[in-house]
Amino acid sequence: MNKKQKNVLARILISGALLVLLHFLPLDGVLGGWLKPLCYLVPYLIIGHDILRKAWKGIKNRQPFDECFLMAVATIGAFALAAMKTGDYVEAVAVMLFYQVGELFQSVAVGKSRRSISALMDIRPDSATLLKEDGSEERVDPDEVEIGSLLVVRPGEKIPIDGVVVEGESALNTAALTGESVPRTVRPGDAALSGCVNLSGVLQVRTTQEFGESTASKILDLVENASSLKSRSEAFITRFARVYTPAVCYAALALAILGPLVSLLFGDDPRWLEWLMRALTFLVISCPCALVISIPLTFFAGIGGASRAGVLVKGSTYLEALADASTVVFDKTGTMTEGVFEVAGVHHADRPEEELLELAALAESHSTHPISQSLRRAWGKPLDLSRVTDEEEIGGEGVMALVDGLQVAVGNEKLMRRLGLEPVPCRAVGTVAHLAVDGRYAGHILIADQVKPNAAVAVEQLHRAGVKKTVMLTGDRANVAQQVAERLGIDEVRAELLPAEKVAEVERLLAEKTGRQTLCFVGDGINDAPVLTRADVGIAMGALGSDAAVEAADIVLMDDDPLKIATAIRIARKCLRIVRQNIVFALGVKAVCLLLGAMGIAGMWLAIFADVGVMVIAVLNAIRALKVK
Repeated sequence: MNKKQKNVLARILISGALLVLLHFLPLDGVLGGWLKPLCYLVPYLIIGHDILRKAWKGIKNRQPFDECFLMAVATIGAFALAAMKTGDYVEAVAVMLFYQVGELFQSVAVGKSRRSISALMDIRPDSATLLKEDGSEERVDPDEVEIGSLLVVRPGEKIPIDGVVVEGESALNTAALTGESVPRTVRPGDAALSGCVNLSGVLQVRTTQEFGESTASKILDLVENASSLKSRSEAFITRFARVYTPAVCYAALALAILGPLVSLLFGDDPRWLEWLMRALTFLVISCPCALVISIPLTFFAGIGGASRAGVLVKGSTYLEALADASTVVFDKTGTMTEGVFEVAGVHHADRPEEELLELAALAESHSTHPISQSLRRAWGKPLDLSRVTDEEEIGGEGVMALVDGLQVAVGNEKLMRRLGLEPVPCRAVGTVAHLAVDGRYAGHILIADQVKPNAAVAVEQLHRAGVKKTVMLTGDRANVAQQVAERLGIDEVRAELLPAEKVAEVERLLAEKTGRQTLCFVGDGINDAPVLTRADVGIAMGALGSDAAVEAADIVLMDDDPLKIATAIRIARKCLRIVRQNIVFALGVKAVCLLLGAMGIAGMWLAIFADVGVMVIAVLNAIRALKVK
């Protein structure tokens, strides 16, 4: 508990103790009957002085209709009734006491949600260790570190700014960013994202971003600003409370005045005090705390639970829209596939595969083409460049070089035919690098973009979650796109699309929607930014995705795992279920209790349950959204 909550708890305990003590003291008739109300006024003011002050401020600011006003009128009225008729001041004090208990409970629940998120988001370090040119180290504020600076990160420290490892090898705990507990090993050349905790070796990291643009800072900004975008449910509750509160105040006033007048018309005793007590009970029951508090708290808890699972939601409006997802559209490269070309096989080789790979890697040793890089990665061993001479790169066809005195050619079918050779076609889908050694065809190497490990499971989970259609849009060749779509179980595929054509396809799919169904687009590249913006819900890959895609998206997956899309949808639907449960429960209980109160059947104790009890139950239900399975 914070200091303010401890103060409220102390006031609750003191008032409760005084209330019990006064109940056993013989105060009736002492000092002409004035001692009893004065004594009960002490615990009442201890527990309720802040509510009375807020109610008075609301009246002065011409905005009186809130829960403080309702509680102030109801309890002051109950106090006055006790003085005039019943002599029982316990109810008046108890209403205020239990109201404060409910408020404290709600404050603690919200604090728990915030602490849960804060603990997860405590990823932005206060300082960074800067390595100077003379080899000395200096602790500096991360805001002062420029792009290109060299930082030292020791075991147990958080990486303060995004960068690239230039020296050292270590395991990183990425749980704060991705929600995954499995450490990730980094070596020189690997990206090191801010917010990750260094677990083992000392790292030297060359910064690639400023502190404010680093991953950790962006995550904090996203979470802190998430509550600024209200969902339809929250907007409804805000509008409802504006109409509901003054309506019940006027209804209570009508009950206090019209009830006795109707009795007079029929010749009965008007019983003014009894009707006044009914009106005050009506006011206590009508307090809309349960709805006003629990609905935003549910979304706040849902956003917090999602962030713990590595899914950042930029506002509750997107969480609500995600719950109605009926169509999910994917980009291919970098979203459903790794976006990195890897050797998928060596076919029709006339010599050992290892030898063929080594010759290809040596021949391509000086090229910067992605195909060349994938061949060198596939070989995976240091290359002795002294073995390579007479390199020649033939634009659009391939590379020729002397390797250990052998004439090696690596390229496409055009290069093979230039050399008078007939290449063997490959039936698999991907990029094919044909090889010729000393004028003889030696086989071909298949290079393909690898499907992400969880991509097929992700699509299956989406279908099981009730998503009606999955679509893949890509600029890649049609045969490649079709093979990937079939392998993943995607319903529909559109290939060889330019960015503008992707937007047109999304427009077509949006036109096919009905009712409150929503369309989600999942992408990672700069070219996906227009589509992410146009979709009902844009979902970006945050770890490897471009800054433009992350900025344009409404939801960010921090570990680039497409399986998290189904997780996000489940979280969103759980939130909406809790919101609807709280709305139905709160309004249902209040409607019944208001009717009983107006009829004189419900007393002040039932009114306390209808207000505080319902609020406590609704808040307990709301914080379930923090739990993510």
